[in-house]
Amino acid sequence: MPRPPRTTSTIIPCLRYRDAEAAIEWLCRAFGFEKNAVYAEGGVVLHAQLTWGNGMVMLGSTGAASEWGKLIAQPDETGMRETQSPCVIVEDVDAHYDRAKAAGATIVQDIADQGYGGRGYSCRDIEGHLWWFGSYDPWKA
Repeated sequence: MPRPPRTTSTIIPCLRYRDAEAAIEWLCRAFGFEKNAVYAEGGVVLHAQLTWGNGMVMLGSTGAASEWGKLIAQPDETGMRETQSPCVIVEDVDAHYDRAKAAGATIVQDIADQGYGGRGYSCRDIEGHLWWFGSYDPWKA
């Protein structure tokens, strides 16, 4: 099967938020994402793109009734269990940890050196989505 031409990132996690506008602002403040695009109408985020380095996450409002949206549950609807989680490579994990914690991220696994290399931690955002941030870069390992 042919693969797409080289782009910045060919796999992009997608998330849904009840208050996507607030989530976008919080993700930028707490985790350091930058707004790449936000398409909203009447308080509903139809589609947004947030970047981190050469990676990206896409998100939208749970209120945006779509076939895709009907397939996704929120963390509080699944007992706070996730079936996937974005993993983000950061250079200064300790500074990122401090920033996220100061912004109110719920730390799930405290920052620690990892047996496979690197250092990292996991946390939940303001609507309970699980995130992993660490210095381990599998592309360089």
